[in-house]
Amino acid sequence: MSREYAEDKIKQVLELTRGNTTQARQQIMSLCQEDMKLLQELTSPHMTGIIAHAIGRVASGKSTAKPTAPQDDEASKKDFGLEILKTIAGGDTAQFGRENNGRPVGKREASQSHIDAIQQMVNKNTSKKS
Repeated sequence: MSREYAEDKIKQVLELTRGNTTQARQQIMSLCQEDMKLLQELTSPHMTGIIAHAIGRVASGKSTAKPTAPQDDEASKKDFGLEILKTIAGGDTAQFGRENNGRPVGKREASQSHIDAIQQMVNKNTSKKS
């Protein structure tokens, strides 16, 4: 899918906000609520990750979503976009890719072989500059 439409919208908003990226971000999020094409172009490259994240949360039992009654198709499409925007702007929502269900790992000291390897790379780069 071409991303020209989304890039054009972003350029327009950046001009309107005089390059203020924070205000531009807020305006793009507002536009996405009404413009499904814009929302789809912005999210389509990340959709597999978004879906994997959602499935992982539900499968691990960390989802707090409650089942709702089925909605009509048009309302469902609008709510889907709003849910994505809420997640992106989220307050106390989980940070995408930041969950770790494994054992916490404490900070460890670097091994001597690791230090030696880094030192070799530094020495190799400084000798090339000379």
